[in-house]
Parts: sequence; structure tokens; C-alpha cells
Amino acid sequence: MSQQATTPKPQASKKLPVKQKIRIRLKGYDQRILDRATFDIVETAKRTGARVAGPIPLPTRKEVYTVLRSPHVNKKSREQFEIRTHKRLIDLLNPTGKTIDALKTLALPAGVDIKIKAC
Repeated sequence: MSQQATTPKPQASKKLPVKQKIRIRLKGYDQRILDRATFDIVETAKRTGARVAGPIPLPTRKEVYTVLRSPHVNKKSREQFEIRTHKRLIDLLNPTGKTIDALKTLALPAGVDIKIKAC
């Protein structure tokens, strides 16, 4: 019988290092202000040594409100108003302590809602 050379199988005890991830979701009614806040966060994260995935534009939510123009008559005469909610997603991969401290002190413009989740 001939013996074949077998390749060593990787052991289960060796694990890859766990990557930390911070997910930041931004919401706002004004797209320009939202993009400026997104740019500030991305530049701060890159400057402190974290890898950045994004910004990813998420679908815009459009709410339409229809109201009567007159308070009493003319049912056919209506006016429509809409509010658009723009959203962005940023993932920070392997953030350092320096990154977290810089994000805590970052001043964001008013009109931007931010949610931070550590994964």
C-alpha cells in the first residue's frame, strides 16, 4: 500500500480576532445638512485610524399630507404637503479609543438625528 501525503487540517482552537464594529444611522429632513454631518463623522473616523464603510444612502421616506384649502366649502380644492426623511448609514470597523473620544466631542449640526449601535 502506498501512503499519500495528507495536508494538515487547521485546528479549531485557532480563532481569528473578533472585529469590533460601530454602526451609525443618521436621519434628517435637509439633505445638505445630513451630508455635511456624514462627511464630518467619516473624516473624524479616518483621521483617528478607524476603517470606514460608507456612507450608504438608505431609502428616503416621503410622507404626504393632504389638507382642504378652505375651512368650510370646496371639497375639491385641496393642497398637498410632503416631508422627506433622508437617511445615511456608516459602519466604523475596528475603532480605537481615540476614535470613540473624537466622536464624543464632535459637534453635529442641529436637525440631524443620530443613533449609535455597537455590534
